[in-house]
Amino acid sequence: MKKYTSKELRETWLNFYKSKGHVDIGAVSLIGDGTTGVMFNVAGMQPLMPYLLGEKHKDGVRLCNVQGCVRTIDIDSVGDESHCTFFEMMGNWSLGDYFKKEKTAWTFELLTEVFGLDKSKICSTVFAGNESAPRDEETAELLKGLGIKEENIFYLGKEDNWWELAGTTGTPCGPDNEWFYPLTDEKCSDNCDINCQCNRYVEIGNDVYMQYEKLEDGYRPLKNKNVDTGFGFERMLMFLNGLRDVYRTDLFVDVVSYIESQTGIKYGEDAESTKSIRIICDHMRTALMLIGDKNGIVPSNVGAGYILRRLLRRAIRHARKINFNTSDLREVANIYIDKVYDKAYPLLVDKKQYILSEIQKEVDKFNKTIELGTKEFEKLLSGIEKKIAFLTSSNPDYVAKPEDREISGKSAFRLYDTFGFPIEMTIEMAEERGIKVDEDGFREAFAHHQELARTTSAGAFKSGLGGNGEMETKYHTATHLLNAALKRVIGESSCQKGSNITAERLRFDFACDHKMTAEELKETEALVNSWIAADYKVECQEMPKTKAVEIGAEHQFLDRYPDIVTVYSIGEVSKEICTGPHVKSIGELGKFVIKKEEASSSGVRRIKAILE
Repeated sequence: MKKYTSKELRETWLNFYKSKGHVDIGAVSLIGDGTTGVMFNVAGMQPLMPYLLGEKHKDGVRLCNVQGCVRTIDIDSVGDESHCTFFEMMGNWSLGDYFKKEKTAWTFELLTEVFGLDKSKICSTVFAGNESAPRDEETAELLKGLGIKEENIFYLGKEDNWWELAGTTGTPCGPDNEWFYPLTDEKCSDNCDINCQCNRYVEIGNDVYMQYEKLEDGYRPLKNKNVDTGFGFERMLMFLNGLRDVYRTDLFVDVVSYIESQTGIKYGEDAESTKSIRIICDHMRTALMLIGDKNGIVPSNVGAGYILRRLLRRAIRHARKINFNTSDLREVANIYIDKVYDKAYPLLVDKKQYILSEIQKEVDKFNKTIELGTKEFEKLLSGIEKKIAFLTSSNPDYVAKPEDREISGKSAFRLYDTFGFPIEMTIEMAEERGIKVDEDGFREAFAHHQELARTTSAGAFKSGLGGNGEMETKYHTATHLLNAALKRVIGESSCQKGSNITAERLRFDFACDHKMTAEELKETEALVNSWIAADYKVECQEMPKTKAVEIGAEHQFLDRYPDIVTVYSIGEVSKEICTGPHVKSIGELGKFVIKKEEASSSGVRRIKAILE
């Protein structure tokens, strides 16, 4: 397997597809123009949507590019070895021109003859078929004909190998073909394959075959079929160089080296300082891309500017944490512009002084913000001391309780949200004065804020639903069972932190301080299915909110509910305050299958599951 620099990989992708008759259409702005309903460009195919839906593209029917994207929904995951808020997608498209035969052959050629992958190790997934669309035997046979072993071809369901625009009709959709490769030849067990939780296999990319039109009651074949290919640039660069840490690729090594030289910290030796270095690397890269974009933005308190401000301030906070001079963040941006993206994004070079100036402005502002936050912090402590003095003066026998010397979660969150004061600084400064911080209360307030922001941003229905049909109702009911099962398997500390439900699957976020083991996942799944098999009835009662709490009903963000609430009970299994729709009897749900467990944010895990 050949190793590549980032510039070589970019050129290799574009030159390969240009040799197949494609036109390099370049990258569009990272900033949303209001037509797609999203703040930033979040996927390589997003700008091509009008043409995949039938519009004629000025450059023809064979297109390719490397497109920058920004996703900040997983911002709290940045700091590990793979998450990035800015990333690039290598893409190519056929707009009613070639189809599966050509595309499978070209992807295989690129992976084996250009990148040097061993064809005997390549794995691929194809659509397993359902009542609406057939099993994708055509793609499977083409893969076998290219030399991929039959045992390395896996048939997966709609959740994994189907693409469509949710909530639409009359739009193109179809199966996709995903490509995988093992990071090591060592198996964790005899059954170790792409479905294993051990992370031995990495997904390289996928080819989507838009061959159907979505109807209200199913699908019908399209006359003009499209191909949409997406391969993650950073992921591919990391993989081809035999790395498991994206921050060790040449996209980041010069910045990492500079931070090491200025702080004396060695990247990789200490978990906390390494996390801070990664956050600085990622957030500064995204920030300069947004400022230097052709539709560039600047930090502000609203919209995309607020996201940019949050990224910069998070980078500044972590710079202070590792004693990295915050003014040197300008040099971090300078390294990216001069050494990494000078050829791919020449506009960054043209706008360099402007970008560096805007970064320095925000550094200066945030340093002042920290001063303001410190003053507000001192007011809080003064209030606590006055409260204790009053209690002891009015009652000489009064002994101050631990909760008397505590900053409430709401107050800590106000420092964070209103003054931009990091919770870590609040905790550290409070400890120096013998004061505790209600960290659980802060997390609850923060989760409340996130849930409101997510719901507002996504335009979601109540209770995390993306719709209100039969399947959404079933999946919503299943979240109650999953919540109850997690409390039994992980412990009472587990609680719901958010959910997102569509007609295809459920996504459930919950408090957990570790990656769930295979045994824990199996036990959770088995518990839910045992309750479904028992076919408990779902009962609902209206009652005062205070009574609901007294009888032990589960709840999120209690202050959001009215004085009279609805409590849904499922046998002795679950009792929750809820506003969503539910089935009458859980035997209707079918088989519950956990498809994936992953990190959502710090201290929060995420499960994706389906009903079969």
